[in-house]
Amino acid sequence: MDALLGTLTVTVLFLLLAAPALMGLAHERRIDRQLRAARPTQKSSSRSTVPSTATWYAEGRRSKKLVSS
Repeated sequence: MDALLGTLTVTVLFLLLAAPALMGLAHERRIDRQLRAARPTQKSSSRSTVPSTATWYAEGRRSKKLVSS
């Protein structure tokens, strides 16, 4: 009987300590699902929409030349 009571006590304490973390995890997963559902579907293309480093560098150089000339 003491072993059963001890096991039950440890289980209850564990659940009390783990409950906030489990609730937070469930909350974050719900938010992730909502964000995924709200995001518009995008066509996948082979071209990247983000310019490469070389393009970014060249654009910066061009704008500096226009200003300094």
